[in-house]
Amino acid sequence: MSPTQGQPGPNEHETVGAYALGILDDAEATAFEIHLATCEWCAQQLDELAGMEPMLAALADLPGSGSPAIGESLSAKPSPRMVNNLVDEVAERRAQKRRRSFYMVAAAVALMVGGPFAAVAATGGDGGADGEGNRTVQAANPAKDLFTGIENKVSGTDSTTGASATVALSKKLWGTETALELKGVKGPLKCSMIFVSKDGERETAASWSVPKWGYGIPDAETEQARNPLYVSGGVSMAPDDVDHVEVMTFDGKKLVQVDV
Repeated sequence: MSPTQGQPGPNEHETVGAYALGILDDAEATAFEIHLATCEWCAQQLDELAGMEPMLAALADLPGSGSPAIGESLSAKPSPRMVNNLVDEVAERRAQKRRRSFYMVAAAVALMVGGPFAAVAATGGDGGADGEGNRTVQAANPAKDLFTGIENKVSGTDSTTGASATVALSKKLWGTETALELKGVKGPLKCSMIFVSKDGERETAASWSVPKWGYGIPDAETEQARNPLYVSGGVSMAPDDVDHVEVMTFDGKKLVQVDV
């Protein structure tokens, strides 16, 4: 028995699919609209099921279905079982789409922080423990992988600042791809890796922040502070044109220079 006008029945939530398809009679539709005004769940489901009517009409017009033409498909009401199956299928597909979108966003965020941030978490083995004994999982570090994969490396150390750096250089058609391993630096600092050509031209390959605990500190209390920092970048000048590489703070202090 259908609910009468203004008196929602016990299965009002199940009516959302039929309402979206436009197959309720006037009294049923009015009753559901009264229920809809106070039901956030049904309102959300109705929004997700928008566009179901054309899909059902196309389904009803498939060859051999014995159903009326598209223009008449909704005049002969589909069975409740068909309605429920279609509603469930669309809801599941929309849920899958939302999950795929979430995973894509998560992957994009991981790539965005894959430079200095990942270097903090991924320069040791495959895990460790924090100061409270909790197990930590280390993230992948593309900058470290790039550094490891490039054979051409040069190093330098500054006895005054205590910083040491190794720069990997790979020749590309567009210039030089580079990765930096930096040790012995405490923060908080903001730094840049600057390539200086033999003609004195200066070009910034990368920039990053150093937290207060620093990077590559041998006697540090935590593993992440003992690990070096890995940063990747690139410049337009060719490796043969590079004279040296400087690691500079934003306020103009040179931490270390690596002669190429």
